[in-house]
Amino acid sequence: MFPSRACFNLPTHRSAAPVIRTAICCLMAAFHSLFAAEVPNFTLLDYNGAPHELHRADGRAVVLFFTGIGCPVARKNAGKLVELKKQFGPEVTVWMVDSEAGVDRDSARNEAQELGVSDLPFLLDGNQALALALGVERTAETIVIDAKEWSVIYRGALDDQFSEGNEKAEPGTRFAALAVAAHLGGNPVLTARTPVKGCLISYEKTAAQSGELISYSKQIAPILQKHCVDCHSEGDIGPFAFSNYNVVKRKARMIEEVLLTQRMPPWHADPHYGKFANDVSIAAPDVQTLLGWIRQGAPRDEEKDPLSEPLAARPDWQLGAPDYIIKLPQPEQIPATGVVNYRHIKLDSPVPEDAWLAATVVRPGNRKVLHHAIVYAKFEGSGDEPGGTGVKIAGWAPGRLPRRLPEGTGIFLGKGAKLDIELHYTTNGTPQTDQTEIGLYLLREKPKSAYKTGMAIKLDFSIPANEPNAQTSAAFVFQRDSFLYALTPHMHVRGSWMKYEAQFPDGRRETLLSVPRFDFNWQTSYGLAKPLRMPAGTKIICTGAFDNSVKNLSNPDPNKVVHWGQQSWDEMFIGYVGYVEVPVEPACDK
Repeated sequence: MFPSRACFNLPTHRSAAPVIRTAICCLMAAFHSLFAAEVPNFTLLDYNGAPHELHRADGRAVVLFFTGIGCPVARKNAGKLVELKKQFGPEVTVWMVDSEAGVDRDSARNEAQELGVSDLPFLLDGNQALALALGVERTAETIVIDAKEWSVIYRGALDDQFSEGNEKAEPGTRFAALAVAAHLGGNPVLTARTPVKGCLISYEKTAAQSGELISYSKQIAPILQKHCVDCHSEGDIGPFAFSNYNVVKRKARMIEEVLLTQRMPPWHADPHYGKFANDVSIAAPDVQTLLGWIRQGAPRDEEKDPLSEPLAARPDWQLGAPDYIIKLPQPEQIPATGVVNYRHIKLDSPVPEDAWLAATVVRPGNRKVLHHAIVYAKFEGSGDEPGGTGVKIAGWAPGRLPRRLPEGTGIFLGKGAKLDIELHYTTNGTPQTDQTEIGLYLLREKPKSAYKTGMAIKLDFSIPANEPNAQTSAAFVFQRDSFLYALTPHMHVRGSWMKYEAQFPDGRRETLLSVPRFDFNWQTSYGLAKPLRMPAGTKIICTGAFDNSVKNLSNPDPNKVVHWGQQSWDEMFIGYVGYVEVPVEPACDK
């Protein structure tokens, strides 16, 4: 939160009012910079796709060194970071950060290997959000952060070896190292700011970098309407509603943090792998515009507030009226606080004969407390999920939109089926009730292919106590040529990451999906933008890990050895696979 220099370069040819507004905006940003001492939390992936979060960094200080591939000053300083890490050891976390737009992982990896700094995490700030939030203009800027108060204790050059067009044989004063040593020794940092001599960083051309006042009504509100309002509306799962400018203004710092930590919008797939039809991630220009507006002091223009307009009524059933509606027999009572065990409501299927489902839609009765719902069906020949509940025919979690199965496919529902509706509730501070409904949409004729859900599943794992990265794996094999449509990783609160890879019969191996930061609160199903052909014998390999350490803030008990179980304090490891087998054409008579 440091005001841009461009903010103070006020053009003289404009009318007085815009100039005054811009000046006020800049003064507000400067005030914000001086008194908002806490550095916002952030999460970035390194060139291997592993996440690094500021608030989970080890040690008592974090050193950020902003680099750029090919920048001579950054390259010459890189080796000093290794020495800095050796000097202070586990007391200090050292991260290199590349905030240039469009840097690919292979280039970053090659740069790190060439410079001999592969042991240091090399983070990629691809949308330039962190550099923008911290006001970084040049590579080789070093920022030292107090890992207790999350405040900046030093920023500037690593040392005094470089000046304008000149270079000393050896540095005389090692500014960053002195700042770290003073901090670790409980002493004040005598030199807290020095000039930076690195290469200028080129930002994407957005309003955030132009120095112009960003329009709330024309730029900010439309971004929020596109990415946020669907959940942050009255009665929905968002803890507050973006109903007008005043709410957005109050939540501006929180918007900044959830963007930098990549918690919102809730999309957890690594963009390096795969393309997905339901991708709700936010583009870099929109991120920069939001952060730039917040840095300007979150000003409001004189236009009408788009967020104050009433929202269009949401239809009860987004796919139209179902053929059958199943309603919970009575309202479920959810207490104000505490942990609610999974509930299983057993009901008879209302469909009298064998049928094929085009869709099964869960309509939450109370989005504030329903964490997820899964509908299982058990009938003759159905088979079972682990636990004997039958086969899964539907699921809902926050962020999952209702949709019909692919054209020409369906899910078979046998007559006399027994339905098991699994409900998981979370408390929100006040007593609540829920009476969720399920809508069944039937096909009028048998489809060409059955839509199936396979599982790469591991049942016999054991997660040691206090283990931050307990890894496991499971596999699913396609018995026939198939088309792959969806991937749905499932773990509980200790779930840390999961990756899907396809191992083809010819030996090729391809990463289909990587979720580097699994979030139990968002049970996302990743629908492929285009179905992928999976030849018979192709193996889907799911690898992943559990974080059973104290750093996992969702961990109910890091001292417990954890095994498979139904409750969220137990664990599961399932890689669901949504697919359709290719129909076998009948042989021609000779």
